[in-house]
Amino acid sequence: MVLTTDFDITRIAITNPAIADATVVQPREVLIDGKAPGTISLILWGGDRRVQYDVVVEQPINPLEQQLHQLFPGEDISVTTNADGIVLSGRVSSTTAMLRVAEVARATAPKANIINMLQVPGASESRQVMLQVRFAEVNRRAITELGASIFTGSAGVRNFIARGTTQQFPAPTFDINGNTGETQLTFSDFLNLFLFNTRFDVGTVIRALKQSGYFQSLAEPNLIAYNGQEASFLAGGEFPIPFATGIGTISIQFREFGVRLNFTPTIAGDLIRLHVRPEVSSLDFNNGILLQGFRIPALTVRRAETEVELRDGQSFAIAGLLNNTSQLDRAMVPVLGQLPIIGNFFKSKADRKEQTELLVLITPRLVQPLDPDEVPPLPTLPGRFLQPGDDIGNQLQGGGGTVDAPPNP
Repeated sequence: MVLTTDFDITRIAITNPAIADATVVQPREVLIDGKAPGTISLILWGGDRRVQYDVVVEQPINPLEQQLHQLFPGEDISVTTNADGIVLSGRVSSTTAMLRVAEVARATAPKANIINMLQVPGASESRQVMLQVRFAEVNRRAITELGASIFTGSAGVRNFIARGTTQQFPAPTFDINGNTGETQLTFSDFLNLFLFNTRFDVGTVIRALKQSGYFQSLAEPNLIAYNGQEASFLAGGEFPIPFATGIGTISIQFREFGVRLNFTPTIAGDLIRLHVRPEVSSLDFNNGILLQGFRIPALTVRRAETEVELRDGQSFAIAGLLNNTSQLDRAMVPVLGQLPIIGNFFKSKADRKEQTELLVLITPRLVQPLDPDEVPPLPTLPGRFLQPGDDIGNQLQGGGGTVDAPPNP
């Protein structure tokens, strides 16, 4: 701006040139150029006169604030920008407008920290959210196994030693005794049925098994998190994983498993926006590996991640996390397994079916602190206590007296 005086200027002084700069362009005109927000002093001399001014340099209107006023006309929105982030303040008419304003600010400055202080009508003053979560897991499985292995005794039948197996299930083997040099039978598993005829020296082991199982797990954790801060929950354990850190040196690192929940709440007026990530994992030794003598299991994981908007006390469910597994293995000795009736002794099969279903039910609630007179009493059981005025010394010295229990509340 240009400052005009009623006297000729002979000398000029400014306290902080970083805030503003002043230049005499005419004997009675001074050009003031603002550089940064702040307040400084400007002193002018001319003849026997001296005049002092306070120069206030204001922050120009933020481009983001101009954009928000164009996108949301009629809303009272102020934007303050600093080196660490962007602060949104004022009042808006609805929760939807509040969330949209924050999204526009976040898109304009993706790396900045957005602090949303916009107020909406009917907003709750609570800044904490309690999350009530229920995990329900049901696992059903059924297994059917059928197979047979025919063998002769260690002495054989008419100078013949024989064995028939599909190698799907354990079968007896013939080994040579190192001391006597005689052939002997070694059984690793008698399976379900074991038959042996000592007269004909012929036997069979039969695998005929049908199994069914049912597993149900339920976890109900409650978590409290501050607005915009992440909270986590884990009900499970940790298993060790060895890894080499040097020549001949092995260190142990632990990996978590079990029922896990991570969530980040955002209180937006009368709504609660949740970013939830439930996970259920279990140890799987069937798909594990053997490393330097250590049995390291694999992990079976069921995980979901989503964002929802709810009001206080409303619930939502994450269902349909189904896992159906069906496996059928068949084995047969060629030619012999195709014979009628007797061919069944040269066949085997294993049928496995497993079904797992996971349900997660989540209910957010705004935390309201209680006044001292609203705190409920703690649950207690009546017991035998000393009453005021009892002579404890006489009782300890055997002076007699009894201690009565207080009356039941």
